[in-house]
Amino acid sequence: MMGKVKEMQEKMREAQENLTHIQATGESGAGLVKATVNGKKQLVTLDIDESLIKPEDVDILKDLIVAAVNKAMEEAEVLAKEEIQKSTEGVLPNIPGFDLGSMMR
Repeated sequence: MMGKVKEMQEKMREAQENLTHIQATGESGAGLVKATVNGKKQLVTLDIDESLIKPEDVDILKDLIVAAVNKAMEEAEVLAKEEIQKSTEGVLPNIPGFDLGSMMR
């Protein structure tokens, strides 16, 4: 049993490291604003169409940025959970209600 626990710890460590390589992009404003985050929920890139960069559109731009980042964060969370599950598959028995994804926070 202790061997399984150590194996699980190693797999979790590897999975955590792999989260920086997972990227998810969220768009808003029909693609005018795009935000890309990694599996650790860090903003990696932010693309803003030049047509939005006008002083009178600042409030709209802020809303679009928030929406794009939130969409990217949601997608990154899904991808990160999938990566954790894939990395730890077969190490521990499937325990109903036991969410390994909660361990990455």
